[in-house]
Amino acid sequence: MSGTTYQVITHGKFAELTDEQRASLVAQAGEHDLFKARFTEEGTVTYEPALLTFTFRVLIPATEDDTEDLVLGRAEKLAAAAIHKLGGEYRDLRSVSTDLSKIKVKRKGR
Repeated sequence: MSGTTYQVITHGKFAELTDEQRASLVAQAGEHDLFKARFTEEGTVTYEPALLTFTFRVLIPATEDDTEDLVLGRAEKLAAAAIHKLGGEYRDLRSVSTDLSKIKVKRKGR
């Protein structure tokens, strides 16, 4: 059985936060700067100190039988867990994916 890997980007909004949650997330914002964004199997969260929106990037391994909806669901569960681990709440998750096996690289001839 062959498989592939999907790159998934999940966008979300922070839900209403308590003053304590807000202070904690603002204090951690430097660790979640856009320049630290990476696609990994654990995923990475990026957000700005304004705490309006966040982005979660993740690699999701999949089999040929896995649907894109299943892959997106896995990514959104991981995004929700990552936001909760940071001490925040979320809403309005939406995701897009790219099947890495379908990317074509055109090389220039020399």
